[in-house]
Amino acid sequence: MPTLLADAKNLLADLIARYSPQVDYLAVRIEEAEGTDIFLRGDKVETLTEGISIGGQVRACFKGGWGFASFNQLSTLADRIEEAIAAARIIGDEETLLAPIEPVQATCKLPLEGSDPREVSLETKKQLCDRYTEILKSASPSITTTSVRYSDSAQRVILATSDGTLIEQSWVDMEMRFAATARNGETVQTGRETTGSRKAYEDLTNLDDQVRSAALRAVNALSLPPVKGNTYTVVIDPILSGLFVHEAFGHLSEADMAYENPDILEVMTLGRRFGPKELQIFDGAAPPGHRGSYLYDDEGTPATTTQLIKDGILVGRLHSRETAGKLTEAPTGNARCLNYHYPPLVRMTNTWIERGKTPVEDLFAGIKEGVYARNWLGGMTNGEMFTFSAAEAWMIRDGKIAEPVRDVTLSGNVFSTLADIEAIGDDFYWDESGGCGKGGQNGLPVGCGGPSLRIRNVIVGGDAE
Repeated sequence: MPTLLADAKNLLADLIARYSPQVDYLAVRIEEAEGTDIFLRGDKVETLTEGISIGGQVRACFKGGWGFASFNQLSTLADRIEEAIAAARIIGDEETLLAPIEPVQATCKLPLEGSDPREVSLETKKQLCDRYTEILKSASPSITTTSVRYSDSAQRVILATSDGTLIEQSWVDMEMRFAATARNGETVQTGRETTGSRKAYEDLTNLDDQVRSAALRAVNALSLPPVKGNTYTVVIDPILSGLFVHEAFGHLSEADMAYENPDILEVMTLGRRFGPKELQIFDGAAPPGHRGSYLYDDEGTPATTTQLIKDGILVGRLHSRETAGKLTEAPTGNARCLNYHYPPLVRMTNTWIERGKTPVEDLFAGIKEGVYARNWLGGMTNGEMFTFSAAEAWMIRDGKIAEPVRDVTLSGNVFSTLADIEAIGDDFYWDESGGCGKGGQNGLPVGCGGPSLRIRNVIVGGDAE
């Protein structure tokens, strides 16, 4: 690793002490990162890089106004601090409200359980991508295009604040994405898989079955009938329930969404019932080993586990120090930035629905005609409305899984959908494939988890009746 951080600690204390009297709050975050990015489209190498990123950011707050500056040379840090302070003093015209936290001085490293990707050669990583490309291509002659992406990143960060916090934190993150498109005449279908890890390079080296299944899903879907569009009782698997809780509900739990939008704040009123008594929803970076896990957020707040819904009732939301201060609630350690180019925002970490008590096979009982959906192909949300595409789906007939169908999209209003949860399965799965986007900061690692769910009155798109 470069030596920027080794030189930084001696300088930070002096600069923070010199400039902090001019503002209400001052923070400097310095970062070293190194990583690999490989992208193959078919047999063509689109990207094959190893890189190092060095830089930092300054955040200053004065009378509620924020100034921000980023830099790549430590020698310019004093100038960037002055720029951030000048901007904050121009903007600030109210009270600075930051929820208090205890100052922390710590050095911490998220442990790996296996090989560090930095110890693996670029050639070996490229060979891994070639192997997965061949698996996708060989699944069927109807496969027309394939793509494989590998990325890893090792980040090491120092955070120093005018509150007295000085934290050094480091971690490694890895991700792979696979896609295969199959064609039969005018019919085109795509299968995708994504996986990630903060534990070991080996987690990415034994994915042959997962990769092959992505290609076979695309091939098999070519001959399937499209689902008939209607409103159904739906059973979704743990991967889809994890996606649902993150995309449809989790973003609405981010407190900056609430205090910046009075309508959302009114809807997301603590104490309001949103689902059945069995429904428990959490978010937190404290559970170890997941892609959204860490020890301190990018403001120095310790990682927590926050219960968002308890017994079907909204009891919490996710905070930075500013949102917690403005809403007079406790900070939750959810202020995160993608890298030094961006200021921290309120972001999810690992978000999950707790497992229930209903045996999975019982979720299908009594459904005369419904849909069973597994895994995700894509999706989007707009406020409280959502639409997700399932990777695989089957009709449910008379309580049994029946014929497979394709082109299944699930859509609705998140609050109505939570209220329409009829049963929560006793299974559970952590999905480490998440890369979250918000405010232009795309690809922030997160974890999602959940059990299978049975939900009534879900709008399922497909061919019109």
